Amino acid sequence: MTANTNGRIVLITGASSGIGAATARRLAADGHHVVLGARRTDRLAALAAEIRAAGGRVDHQELDVTSLESVRGFVEAAHRRHGRIDVLVNNAGVMPLSTLDALRVDEWNQMIDVNLRGVLHGIAAALPLMKARGSGHVVNVASTAGHRVDRTAAVYCATKYAVRALSEGLRQESREIRVTVVSPGFTESELTDRGGDPQVRAAVRAAAEQLAIPASAVADAIGYAITQPGNVDVNEIVVRPTAQG
Repeated sequence: MTANTNGRIVLITGASSGIGAATARRLAADGHHVVLGARRTDRLAALAAEIRAAGGRVDHQELDVTSLESVRGFVEAAHRRHGRIDVLVNNAGVMPLSTLDALRVDEWNQMIDVNLRGVLHGIAAALPLMKARGSGHVVNVASTAGHRVDRTAAVYCATKYAVRALSEGLRQESREIRVTVVSPGFTESELTDRGGDPQVRAAVRAAAEQLAIPASAVADAIGYAITQPGNVDVNEIVVRPTAQG
């Protein structure tokens, strides 16, 4: 474990797998105290036990980012325990892909609720506490899909473009709160495991198997951004496989 006398209190949503879990491991190893939230509490408990066994500091709590009440409970409980919140990593996301004419409206709404509304809920819960303290850092995980639109991904791309817009708006509103958008390309995760058109899902999974970078590469980018001096705001990082078009 790397010694760090400036360890931060870092809240991570969607921490049970993929980028969220990798970020928890990386930041705990760097000396930060990580607070993990996700719906799959069994996964959270196993990850927390792994982090503690490695000497890290960790709490975890069940979290549904589509519920403002759940997000507020998650954030406020961490604030009561630790007296402050230094960083919120809005990472939870879903990606059921299909063409618009498939009319998978429930999945459209799921992406809006998790990918966009979930980020807004995180901001609504954490921002007042950060502003009252006069400092804080919001890290929003977007995607390279927030930089381009691909067939079968119109709604997913729309949510990620929106996350980038929200992040820039939040950045402009405050001189105290730092805001970082991290946009991963193909990354090892469970995003392609559920929902969407089966043929599209299979094609995306095959591409990911050929190209995907480890989730730890994205975690490294988040670790870099949050440990910059207080007067340095790393606004956006795009992390993609070298071979990705």
